[in-house]
Amino acid sequence: MQSSDPRERREMLRIFGPVVLLVLLAFAVAYQFIKPAPPERVVMATGVPAGAYHDYAQRYGEVLAAQGIELVLRNTTGSVENQALLKAGEVDVAFVQGGSVHGDGSGLQALGSLYFEPLWLFHGAGPLLDRLDGLKGMRVAVGAEGSGTRELVLRLLADAGIANAGAQFIALGGRAAATALVQGELDAVFLVSGAESALVRDLLKEPGVNLASLARASAYTRRYRFLSELTLPEGAMDLAANLPPRRVRLLASAAGLIAGPELHPAISDLLLQAAGDIHGKGGWLETPGQFPSAAFTELPLSKEAHRYYKYGPPLLQRYLPHWAASLVDRLKVLLLPLIVVLLPFFKVMPLIYTWRMRARIYRWYRELERIDLAQHGSTDETRRGELDRDLAALENDVLKLEVPLAFASQLYHLRQHIDLVRSRVHA
Repeated sequence: MQSSDPRERREMLRIFGPVVLLVLLAFAVAYQFIKPAPPERVVMATGVPAGAYHDYAQRYGEVLAAQGIELVLRNTTGSVENQALLKAGEVDVAFVQGGSVHGDGSGLQALGSLYFEPLWLFHGAGPLLDRLDGLKGMRVAVGAEGSGTRELVLRLLADAGIANAGAQFIALGGRAAATALVQGELDAVFLVSGAESALVRDLLKEPGVNLASLARASAYTRRYRFLSELTLPEGAMDLAANLPPRRVRLLASAAGLIAGPELHPAISDLLLQAAGDIHGKGGWLETPGQFPSAAFTELPLSKEAHRYYKYGPPLLQRYLPHWAASLVDRLKVLLLPLIVVLLPFFKVMPLIYTWRMRARIYRWYRELERIDLAQHGSTDETRRGELDRDLAALENDVLKLEVPLAFASQLYHLRQHIDLVRSRVHA
């Protein structure tokens, strides 16, 4: 039975109070090690508004919005500016083109590569080019300032022994560079773009414009692990028009997703899952399931990305919404000390409780034993009357005693023993 006796409440407090205090203390200590909650707003550096990076970033924004995360897009001139913004802490994550990272990246980390971006070399009429050193003496568009295309092309041209003095490098890229080539203002143009690019298709159809097939593509892939050699079969772009008109060997970097060291692990996991949804189906040059990938990256992988590629998405995020998975992941730091503290008490507390309940009954036996010993051999009626009154007071206190049903039999034994001593007092 549940008792309203203040003494019982005090007893329960004495039993469970220290346990509650220990648990609260354990929570307070563990709280110091809880990871902060993931942000509700993430800033991503993309590229020019009309570029592929911006288009893909919008699709990432839709995936994150479904999980309650706002993805803010910041347009830039390209990969070089994206890295500078990451280092300055102005953005949280960014797209980069393979080959545009200098040195160790100054603490930046890769989340993975996303899809191939072939390097297209278009040139005007004349002998077909198959080597980069064939560009000597030409007017060459190498990409706009701050773009990943420019960084990659200048590196490859330097390896081929072509400096600015040997060719005229023009800081121009995209549609503007293609137009200049068609109008005869340039001799060659480098573009880094996906195989589905409308600009690439337009140049392939343009009379007097040729696509170079790089005979030494394999040599470049030996130098740079972020490069791959791809083959574009004859007629792959347009079978009816037979574009390209021959088999073409291309070099390709891989678009990548990079972040600073402060990116929240839960956001990293969400971005990687979004990358799987967006890029995992493959394309003209990618096989299904090939991307996202830990390969073709210049920067070291973040530990979250390394775990993702090895084991897949975190277990909680496979079955729970983002907010719930994040909450459980953070609270597990609190659950561990709670289990450590409470587990021993789960074993000890029933024993302590049983002992305390029995003690409430057994303590009256001391008084009952005193009365029994006092009446032994006593013939004084006055003394017997005093003992009888003591027994009545004892019995009255015992009648007020409430215990759970599990201990009722012991309470009734005590009352029987009181009657036994009373019979001996009156004998």
